[in-house]
Amino acid sequence: MIPYERTCDLVEDFYGIRISPATIKRAENECFQNLEPFEETAMKHLLASHSAHCDETGMRVLGTKWWLHVVSNNLWTYYFPHPKRGSEAIDALGFLPQYNGVAVHDGFASYNKYECEHALCNAHLKRELTGIEQNFEQQWAKNINELLSEMKKYTDECREMEIPIDPEKVREFEKVYDEITQEGIEENPPPDPPKDPVKKRGRTAQTKAKNLLDRFILHKERILRFLNDLRVSFDNNQAERDIRMMKLQQKISGTFRSIEGAVAFCRIRGYISTIRKNDLNVMDAILAALNGEPLLSS
Repeated sequence: MIPYERTCDLVEDFYGIRISPATIKRAENECFQNLEPFEETAMKHLLASHSAHCDETGMRVLGTKWWLHVVSNNLWTYYFPHPKRGSEAIDALGFLPQYNGVAVHDGFASYNKYECEHALCNAHLKRELTGIEQNFEQQWAKNINELLSEMKKYTDECREMEIPIDPEKVREFEKVYDEITQEGIEENPPPDPPKDPVKKRGRTAQTKAKNLLDRFILHKERILRFLNDLRVSFDNNQAERDIRMMKLQQKISGTFRSIEGAVAFCRIRGYISTIRKNDLNVMDAILAALNGEPLLSS
């Protein structure tokens, strides 16, 4: 967070009014406390949504590595700081353990233990496919990358024209998908057995190309969920956009000076993000929060 002294300088530069750091700190505390109902409402709406985006990124608190977790959709944003990245943090956040909709994410393993439906971020997968195509000259990677783009174009057109998905078209796409993954299996045959008769412990190492191919086979349903449900996004860009401002804050300020400051910043920033998504005035919303009547709190 920007130091209070710097904030005071900015206020003076813009408005010609000099205020003390203590005033800024008091306003922050009041805003944080008054936004508790908003944060509860945001969680309620996200839990009720058909699909929600999840992501996490590193952050610095008291000079140590923490993680910023985000759950969001096109109308609501919820940020949650925690010293851990995996299941302990996700359980503490409390969203996925209760959620019954579709969680869109980049495939982080800790998400998989939760019983909600899952959809994988195809933007991440397309980048990996491009790398496999360029570095390993794998034709299946090129073909399925192009197929994903074709599927996205089709679903985008369905949304734009407000027409339902054609089940027959979906079956055609899935047939091609299966044919391409079968080609991938043929491009990546199992390695020859070792000449050394002594059996080594552990799993046999695979190439990056084979590991990615296995994911496309194992997680076909999650990868193609967007194709079967227009309410599910092709990618996880929503969460990535929502987390971008927090990354910028870290670049500017480096670290939060206290855990309380990090928690306050996340709640207030989640409020501002949500206000913007709902096309409301940010300054009016902040004044409402300071007056104990935050917008979108019911």
